[in-house]
Amino acid sequence: MQLALFDFDHTLTVCDTYSRFLRRVATPEQRAQAWWRIGPWLLAYRLKLISAARIRRRVTAQVFSGRHAGEITRMAQDYARDHLHEMVRPEMLEQIQWHKAQGHTVAVVSASIDLYLQPWCDALGLQMICNRLEVQDNRLTGRYAGHDCGPRKAALIRTRFDLGKYQRIHAYGDSREDRPMLALAHERWYRGKPVS
Repeated sequence: MQLALFDFDHTLTVCDTYSRFLRRVATPEQRAQAWWRIGPWLLAYRLKLISAARIRRRVTAQVFSGRHAGEITRMAQDYARDHLHEMVRPEMLEQIQWHKAQGHTVAVVSASIDLYLQPWCDALGLQMICNRLEVQDNRLTGRYAGHDCGPRKAALIRTRFDLGKYQRIHAYGDSREDRPMLALAHERWYRGKPVS
């Protein structure tokens, strides 16, 4: 039995799908305020002064706080159906299909959110570990249900899978957050290249 673990954004895709989804669902008022509320944080992230997890928390709170959960869910399903396929790298989709053809267990492990990842993974028959948005009284709180899984990928993988029962583990990633996940694997690919 073998396990294949795939990061999503910039590994399976050519871009960051979460930021594109956020721009798609942001209200006109949120877009108008984005530069002042988010701009300095984005600059700090690009200068490597703050982590990806911190900027994700900030923009998630900005865009989703108080939004109707059903409306955002519908928008996410539309996004998954109409747009994700354009962003997926064909060679990585082939790699997923190869693992599935070999009978391997395949999972997407991502800091993106379940609202659009779940329909995409379901369509391909993939398991998934990702962030989930917290809902109270049918409104999004702007927080994650649980902790941000980005920095906790390896721990969540260990919780979900009994790694000792897999003869080989394959992992594909592209960022610092993926390195602990890659360390779990026998065969590792970082930014499309095998690493020892």
